[in-house]
Amino acid sequence: MRLRKSRQCFSSCSSRHRVDEDDVYWKRKKSSEELEWSHNSTRVISQLTQCFANAMVGPRSWIAGLFTRSPYKRNDKVLDFCLTPHLEQRLQKLQERMRTPFDETRPDHQEALRSLWNAAFPDIPLKGLISEQWKDMGWQGANPSTDFRGCGFISLENLLFFSRTYPGGQRATWEYPFAVAGINVSFMLIQMLDLRSEKPRCLPGVTFVKLLGEDESAFDVLFCIAFEMMDAQWLAMRASYMEFNEVLQVTRTQLERELSLEDVHRIKDLPAYNLLYQ
Repeated sequence: MRLRKSRQCFSSCSSRHRVDEDDVYWKRKKSSEELEWSHNSTRVISQLTQCFANAMVGPRSWIAGLFTRSPYKRNDKVLDFCLTPHLEQRLQKLQERMRTPFDETRPDHQEALRSLWNAAFPDIPLKGLISEQWKDMGWQGANPSTDFRGCGFISLENLLFFSRTYPGGQRATWEYPFAVAGINVSFMLIQMLDLRSEKPRCLPGVTFVKLLGEDESAFDVLFCIAFEMMDAQWLAMRASYMEFNEVLQVTRTQLERELSLEDVHRIKDLPAYNLLYQ
């Protein structure tokens, strides 16, 4: 499963897919003291996932401030956009997925969790759906169901789609918790694309709905692209876990730019799509 590629591979691809040179994030001075840890360090992973979870659901969340700003304004393309019956059907189906909460009592949701574990750790038997083992994948605690409060079952579907559709790469040391990072990426996409509205009110959202009309799996594929972009930005910025919000903001800004390009008519037209095959 493509949970984390080697540092050499991502350093290479990130150098080919970076934000503008004048972006403030590339000029940020790095602290001389950075946290070093491995995926075997359960204590550090636990602390890190708690930090991510607090950021996502806390009352003074950086998520709230991050998703209320966008560099794109409404223009004629947005104002003139009308949902065709086909697009409306596709969008409503996606919104139904978004409204589905994770239910640890449902057999299909339990099976999805087991499948994700097997993709990540094919040679390690899972002891149970409630187990300290889950912390090794980057969940906040022994029960992954508690981490779905911010996004629901669709975030697990996104992670599972990623593992099944784009397998490969070597599992290496994690600098951030994979599972909780994935939930943040799903949540970011939903907000960025204005998918909870009757129809999107921003140019990236309008573009995405058109892509959804061409490919029903567009949201899941876009999640994979966004996760790869986030990972590449993380390595290129040499970020520490305290800078995850900045990494996600850079990822969002770059993705918004790509979804605002004139010649994007299919999900494969996004420049970052190539990251899936690096």
